Amino acid sequence: MKDLHTSQAPAAIGPYVQAKDIGQLVFTSGQLPINVATGEMPAAPGEQATQCLVNAAAIIAEAGLTAANIIKTTVFVKDLNHFAEINEAYSRFFEGTGSYPARSCVEVARLPKDALVEIEVIALRS
Repeated sequence: MKDLHTSQAPAAIGPYVQAKDIGQLVFTSGQLPINVATGEMPAAPGEQATQCLVNAAAIIAEAGLTAANIIKTTVFVKDLNHFAEINEAYSRFFEGTGSYPARSCVEVARLPKDALVEIEVIALRS
């Protein structure tokens, strides 16, 4: 088992790692929509979803994987009224990968740094 770290995604803000590579699978921690270049979060929920996925993709890239390797996501949203906008951004992100991953989506009371979206992924090394 190996810890994954990249400067291309936000650093962990607590006692955890960006991801664990266990050989066949890579598990990311939940990714907030923080742009590493600016340290800021986009305002719109759809843009936040995209940034979360970009951050997760940067982490799995450290293991030589791409978005096409993502087999499962968990999407945490502050307000399910934003579901359509988040879903549209999510769909655009995975277009062209060959297949959409399995997904869970849940509304939560609050996310770190008051983000509107947080996404974790599981990727398969094939």
